[in-house]
Amino acid sequence: MRSTITVANQKGGVAKTTTSVNLAAAFAEAGRRTLLVDLDPQANASVSFVAPDPQAPSMLEALAGDVRFADIIRPTAIEGLSVAPSRISLAKLERQLLGDLDAHYRLRDRIQFVYDAFDAVIIDTPPTLGLITVNALVASDYLLLPLQPSFYALEGADDLLDTVEQIQRRPNPDLSLLGVVITLYDSRTRIAKDASRRIRSHFGRRMFRTRIRRNVRLEESPAYQESIFSFAPRSAGAADYRRLAKEVLERVEANRSS
Repeated sequence: MRSTITVANQKGGVAKTTTSVNLAAAFAEAGRRTLLVDLDPQANASVSFVAPDPQAPSMLEALAGDVRFADIIRPTAIEGLSVAPSRISLAKLERQLLGDLDAHYRLRDRIQFVYDAFDAVIIDTPPTLGLITVNALVASDYLLLPLQPSFYALEGADDLLDTVEQIQRRPNPDLSLLGVVITLYDSRTRIAKDASRRIRSHFGRRMFRTRIRRNVRLEESPAYQESIFSFAPRSAGAADYRRLAKEVLERVEANRSS
């Protein structure tokens, strides 16, 4: 059975795209046919794997209904991993969809025609809580929430979880919080340790055991159009994302069997 996971946080700078990219790569390397959907107009997830092509259709054209969703999907150098790329033009979408009755369902209605080709779908979202992020959540089974261990980490998270509850009440009752992962963790700082304890106290069992440590290789790998697993396979970042991917898959399997 396919699972669709949205990686979202309205606060920027929390390694959201890094998490989307490396989870997708880890899933593919584990033998799962994986689609990475880039819903961020900055397109950082896209350029991590494929060269920009201004002539090719992207998420804007797919969501606007100008092309079939299948027509924008591009293969990557990783066997089993494909990308539905974004471009800066996607920022126009929210203005175009204002007032449309199906505005929240655009992604769900269009991506369903390619689901049979994939075992897992990972959706990267913009650092805002607007219509694009809502589209991702309406189309998803799960939310994965990355949080940087900082003093204000929980404030933005609560707003996102309020939106999740609203979506669960009407457009997508099957949506659930898969888990919360601490990113950019630096054990040398007191604030990271204190904030991590506060986050764990708030979320309890919904926390993943894995913490993503701050790692320069994770920051460098997108510039070379590689995941952390091919760019620096022995780095702390690669080890952390392998562990996180294993935990994510275990939780998805546990939810299916429960």
